[in-house]
Amino acid sequence: MYICLCNAITDHDIRRAAADGVRHFAELQSRTGCSDCCGCCEAEARSTLDAAVAQVALDLPILVAA
Repeated sequence: MYICLCNAITDHDIRRAAADGVRHFAELQSRTGCSDCCGCCEAEARSTLDAAVAQVALDLPILVAA
């Protein structure tokens, strides 16, 4: 699904960016250009990034201290 129509950024692009280490919206904007034009997608882009970052955190292995 397209999140940013101005720059053709999809939810998949945002999830991929989170998987590649993006944790903050400014970082997402820098890497993808998302929400750089009209800004209409900012709320949806932030929400998608937050969910993607949370998912990445859940996928990390759990370390157990001996």
